Amino acid sequence: MMMLTSCGSTSQSSGTFEGVGNGKHGDIKVQVTVKNNKIETIKVVDHDENKVLAEPVYDELQEVIVSQNSTDVDAVSGSTATSNGYIEAVNDAIKKSGLTLVASKKATKEMKKEDSDQHYDVVVVGSGGAGFSAAIEAKEAGKSVVLIEKMPAVGGNTLISGAEMNVPNNWVQKKLGIKGDSPEKMAEDTIKGGDKLGNPHMIQVMTEHALDAATWLKDDIKVEFLDDQLFQFGGHSYKRALIPKGHTGQEVITKFKAKADKLDIPIKLNTTAKELVKEDDKVTAVKAENKDGDTITYHAKDGVILTTGGFGSNVDMRKKYNAKMDESYMSTVTEGSTGDGIVMAEAIGADLTNMENIQTYPICNPKTGVISLLADTRFDGAILVNQEGNRFVEELERRDVISNAILKQTGGYTYQIWNDKINDISGTMSVHEAEYNELKKQKLITKADTLEEAAAFFDIDVNNLKETVKKVNDYAKTGKDKDFNHRGKLVSLEEGPYYIEKAAPSVHHTMGGLVINDKTEVLDKEGKPIPGLYAAGELTGVIHGSNRLGGNAITDIIVFGRIAGQEVGKK
Repeated sequence: MMMLTSCGSTSQSSGTFEGVGNGKHGDIKVQVTVKNNKIETIKVVDHDENKVLAEPVYDELQEVIVSQNSTDVDAVSGSTATSNGYIEAVNDAIKKSGLTLVASKKATKEMKKEDSDQHYDVVVVGSGGAGFSAAIEAKEAGKSVVLIEKMPAVGGNTLISGAEMNVPNNWVQKKLGIKGDSPEKMAEDTIKGGDKLGNPHMIQVMTEHALDAATWLKDDIKVEFLDDQLFQFGGHSYKRALIPKGHTGQEVITKFKAKADKLDIPIKLNTTAKELVKEDDKVTAVKAENKDGDTITYHAKDGVILTTGGFGSNVDMRKKYNAKMDESYMSTVTEGSTGDGIVMAEAIGADLTNMENIQTYPICNPKTGVISLLADTRFDGAILVNQEGNRFVEELERRDVISNAILKQTGGYTYQIWNDKINDISGTMSVHEAEYNELKKQKLITKADTLEEAAAFFDIDVNNLKETVKKVNDYAKTGKDKDFNHRGKLVSLEEGPYYIEKAAPSVHHTMGGLVINDKTEVLDKEGKPIPGLYAAGELTGVIHGSNRLGGNAITDIIVFGRIAGQEVGKK
């Protein structure tokens, strides 16, 4: 589309032009306004990108493109696909305009340099769920707080997760008539799910504080949870996972950011923590590098809280602790998950535990490694089959068990099958339409009226598939899965349309990390607290043992993030 507001010679042309580019989750549409052959504004009019991640990317790229009058710019770190889609859309608009732009010789406007020394009561490193929880609690305790984040946007892995949160005795369980759950039973599930390698006391702290943490999210942070649905993730004995509105962490992080803004908590983006500073054996500051390469020392009078996440994107670090987790595995996590906090703390004497235990998520995009949230239909009755059309594992088993089972199948991948009856249980597909369209474009999912048609798309053995589905239908009627003892509820697949998605395991969570106590103080190799240093979230290694159960990460990061903020708030 082209909308000319005026037209003159090529060197003096103006107008508004529309362009389209391919982002991470589909088309990005922009309107580019050009005045006298100079780009004046770029407006995004439609996109399916993650809004929290995309908006700072759009803002940053618009500023650079406009100032240079050129699209010959670098992608924003950590958001390459979205950046490239945006740049492609702007180029498309310029091409449609027929204009020839001349890059400006004028340099990008100079930003005021940050003070090299900044003083706060509390410095929080990392802006995921744990970081926001800690920063907000410390601020509400009367402390001055700064939150520093290496990426161009807040949120970390919390943002791109499903953000379901395991909470025993929660209000939705009561509404649905689910009885018998308790913090003790969730603790038992967690200990068992991690092969008894997690710290039982710390696990008990997590499960006992889970309901209070969820209530805080709902009432204080204003996170909206679905009021009539829960997930039962693999390894759990009850449906206990609260589901945020939209089925993603975008709801959680958006509300966290709004609360932090209301409390006037400064957030330093594109700022990478490099070193912890100790004075007289106490951690007193964080040295960090900003986008311009300047070193900023953030002094912390009362404490530094590390919430930098795990190391799933750091292949060298993965291989250092577990040689099997090499380049052959893609990752579901953000590019920022490189173990920075673990490395910094270890450098000043912090103890590490459980580092060899690295979890894969079983159902991921085999081309990109991205976790499939669309495939959350597995928790509502979808089944897994191999290339031969046979089930090979219980669909609600532990993530590591399912992943290992998938890797033993033909090609090291699986197919997940469901129908509209399953989809209607929680409406999972309706909230992940962008992912569905992306998978469809990549030919990794198909919708078919019959099993024959569905099997043909992926060349699955149709006779075996029909026999498998026949048995599942019988098990759904009797309530007993004779093949794999499905601990949830299988659903009849007698009626189509059917959805079949191809998937493979991808690195998802690193269970190992810093040793902390129940005050979230980081411990040294002698088991003593390092004064002034606290940690919460995936960079700690005491909770999940050999394997993290689904829905436990959000509980972990919120519970211990809050405790960290509260403890520093007492100083």
